[in-house]
Amino acid sequence: MAKKSMVNRETKRAKLVKQYATRRAALKAVIEDQSKPMEERFKASMKLAKLPRNSSATRIHNRCQLTGRPHAYYRKLKLSRIMLRDLASMGQIPGMVKSSW
Repeated sequence: MAKKSMVNRETKRAKLVKQYATRRAALKAVIEDQSKPMEERFKASMKLAKLPRNSSATRIHNRCQLTGRPHAYYRKLKLSRIMLRDLASMGQIPGMVKSSW
């Protein structure tokens, strides 16, 4: 089980990303627009730099919904490999059965 503080930190980051998504997109559009004057693009990049660091989507790290484990994460199921195997062995995941040969 991951530390609660790490799980809480990731949820806080996800909330910040959602909150600042439109502002970041608008500023990035101004920065990428080559037809705008250089001063305006520079001001937009400075405003973008002043936004909270955790509001960037690249700072989010996927974690298992049940344990908070950051590694071996399956995006489709939002679970780590360990929990996936445990739940599949218990028959909790529809359509997934433990293989045997």
